[in-house]
Amino acid sequence: MEDAAFSDEFCRFLRTAVPSVDAAELLLVLQREPDRWWSPPDAAAALRPATTLSEADAARYFALFQSAGLLALAPDKRVQYNPGSELLRAHARTLDQAYRERPVTLIRVIYALRDSKIRSFADAFKLRKD
Repeated sequence: MEDAAFSDEFCRFLRTAVPSVDAAELLLVLQREPDRWWSPPDAAAALRPATTLSEADAARYFALFQSAGLLALAPDKRVQYNPGSELLRAHARTLDQAYRERPVTLIRVIYALRDSKIRSFADAFKLRKD
């Protein structure tokens, strides 16, 4: 995997759909079993003991993934990995490859993107001298 894989487009995907390392790990679990329907408790349990993701966090990430077009929702509120476009599938594959081959870089990028949003929000409240 080359640095080019961390394109602006991929970083936008991370910024909008994968706000944390826990979210990335959850999405990868869903991606690896695309035929399975998941509930928040099932997904949280699948990440243990490596991660202590709560059921509430899993449900919150499900909602985020669904709004990003990555999941299908069943009437009983379970979800299934089902990207709505080939571009989303490609980003999910890049995420998987980065997690396997360059996990430290991926983690740094996720945190840097999150911190830049916080910094941008804080900057909006700075007093400016004219």
